Amino acid sequence: MSFKAIQVREEQGSYRVELIDKSDFPEPEEGQVRVAVAYSSLNYKDALSAAGNKGVTRNFPHTPGIDAAGEVVASTCDNVQVGDKVIVTGYDLGMNTDGGLAEQIQVPGSWVLKMPEGLDAAEAMGLGTAGLTAGLCVDKLQRQLGELQGLRIAVTGASGGVGSIAVALLSHLGARVTAISGKGEQYPMLKQLGADQCCSPDLFDDAAKKAMVKPQFDAAVDTLGGEPLSNLLKMICPEGAVACCGMAAGTDIESSVFPFILRGVCLLGVDSVEISPARKAEIWQRFAGPWKLSSDQWSNLLTEIELAAVPDQLARFLTVSVCGRTRVKL
Repeated sequence: MSFKAIQVREEQGSYRVELIDKSDFPEPEEGQVRVAVAYSSLNYKDALSAAGNKGVTRNFPHTPGIDAAGEVVASTCDNVQVGDKVIVTGYDLGMNTDGGLAEQIQVPGSWVLKMPEGLDAAEAMGLGTAGLTAGLCVDKLQRQLGELQGLRIAVTGASGGVGSIAVALLSHLGARVTAISGKGEQYPMLKQLGADQCCSPDLFDDAAKKAMVKPQFDAAVDTLGGEPLSNLLKMICPEGAVACCGMAAGTDIESSVFPFILRGVCLLGVDSVEISPARKAEIWQRFAGPWKLSSDQWSNLLTEIELAAVPDQLARFLTVSVCGRTRVKL
């Protein structure tokens, strides 16, 4: 027997992405689970893996896909049963372990979370790792600041996967959201997700020239890192906070101590890959309940494709602007 999967092959220094028929996995070893994948999603890390980025994936041929949701079809774990509906994100999935852009995955049982009541595979993969990351950012801000309703909160990289879900979720929670994006053509989408206002990165021009500027935001979700984060810190109100989760604009930040010792600003780091299963389950449960996004938000946020369309769509992640979320139906 075989199943469909995306495979990346290295050929004389270049990388070919194609849909193949892949041989079935062997019977799960002790502690392993096999999942029939119903939905996956596309993330920037998947595109890097498919392009041969050795910081993401070392060995080829390989199946990318850091997200998967579906039904358990084989298990050697006492706490995971055949027939369970599950979510798998993070850890090594889609990096050096064959990932979710396939009709089946076989992974350690410790990576598997049971689908919370009120959420299905399609909704879960509309969110994926991007949604989990956005949720963790919002949770960090809530833990630091309490109720977010009415607060002025900025989101950088707002048209991307994490940023767009952060805009939708913060709006859902009553925050006054400023969506910061260099993609002006996406401002109508961001407004429909709930942004109060949309701004270009020119917003940071004054902050780039000064040690501190007049505060504009109570808090922020930063998906970019680098210079945008450096400038954003100067714009946060006293006792405010910034949840930092990305590095698309660079891994280094330059900052004086002024935001921290003159205004008491907190910089909150967010990891969505190696956190505990219990922490992941907590965030997924919120998306199934009080954080459940509206159908209108989903209609503006989400694009769905079939597995056969994945190679072309992965290439677009690295060459043109891909906005919102892309869900893959298997």
